[in-house]
Amino acid sequence: MKDFEQKCDINYQIEPITPPSCGEKSQPYSTSSQEKFSLINEEVSLPAAVIQQTRLKNNLDWMQRFAEQHNVKLCPHGKTTMTPDFFRQQLEHGAWGITVATPAQAEIAALAGARHIIIANQVVGKANMAIMAKLIEQQGVELYVCVDSALNIQALGSFFAERQVRLNLLIEFGVEGGRCGCRTESQVIELAQLIQQHSQLSLRGIEVYEGVIHGDNAEQLVRDFLTRSLSLARTLKQEQLINDQPIVTGAGSAWYDVVSECLANLDDVEAIIRPGCYAIHDTGIYLEAQNKVMARAEKNQGAACALGGDLQSSLEVWAHIISRPEPNRLVAGLGKRDVAFDAGLPIPERAYRNGQQIEVGSATTTAVMDQHAFIEIDPSSELNVGDTIAFSTSHPCLTIDKWRSIAICDDEYQVTHWVETRF
Repeated sequence: MKDFEQKCDINYQIEPITPPSCGEKSQPYSTSSQEKFSLINEEVSLPAAVIQQTRLKNNLDWMQRFAEQHNVKLCPHGKTTMTPDFFRQQLEHGAWGITVATPAQAEIAALAGARHIIIANQVVGKANMAIMAKLIEQQGVELYVCVDSALNIQALGSFFAERQVRLNLLIEFGVEGGRCGCRTESQVIELAQLIQQHSQLSLRGIEVYEGVIHGDNAEQLVRDFLTRSLSLARTLKQEQLINDQPIVTGAGSAWYDVVSECLANLDDVEAIIRPGCYAIHDTGIYLEAQNKVMARAEKNQGAACALGGDLQSSLEVWAHIISRPEPNRLVAGLGKRDVAFDAGLPIPERAYRNGQQIEVGSATTTAVMDQHAFIEIDPSSELNVGDTIAFSTSHPCLTIDKWRSIAICDDEYQVTHWVETRF
């Protein structure tokens, strides 16, 4: 069961379990904190989303060291996991804050302990503004929100003046054909001048998202875009449209290395990077992106190589084979309700029978339905009904958001506890 409001112990007796609340430490799945449940020995109801703790920790360590190597602050995007336990671990590893996409997500980040929160998005609507005001008033959160229009600024200015709460703003600077954001420097200057007219709004800097930049010369385009963004932030400071040291923040999970190089070791700018998928990583699109990061580092003798190690895929979805209707076809008990399928289908990594690993061979997922995955195998394959397969995934964001609770396992694939997601 995805919500794990019930649990099956080793004797398959059903006992109630209360999932952890956002503000509490994750609760162990078992009644004893010392008790563990083996995925390999079929002591956990499947399908289940599983995070390997040592790999998660490796990823948190690696990216924190990467940020420190460039002297930039790390404010990871929380939308990937929306898991308070992981937010806490990121903060404990040294993250400056947490990035989110909505005020509701900002509430979760605040309850997890984040004192600096970037909403890397435009926020409209009085209910959403009220959430932000409450976080600032009652939680003491240093909140930053993006704007790219006069209408949004005027609405925020009126609302926060009435509440007598001060709100930090970042003007989003975008690219033609991209997502949100001002398209020209002159538009940014005009908005900065408008912000000065509102007593409870404080312009703090420039926010960008370079992940929408593509093409054969994408790396140079990203570098040029960051150069323009830095110049713009400095202009705002020189024209006294920003009072404090200006913030420049960017970097998704594909170009964080290039952005960090552009923002590294700056004395006059507060540089903040916001990669999100690094904590979970994958064996699909983010593995490809990370391979490009490492290739650039090797070519340019960059910090990513000097750090040693690399990111590791920490998420798997475990499921049973429920049918072998044809000699060359298996059906596994997981599907679109359980795993991402937008950027590649789940990949069979390992298989187990009666507690022993067996060959997965060339098994390949070819399609998924709501609750079923179709797997092509060689007719001579030993895989059969009742076997367990651990699948790796691509695009962790759209796997994790399908689960209310996620199993955390040790290196022997024993579940030690569960963590709650808060999508």
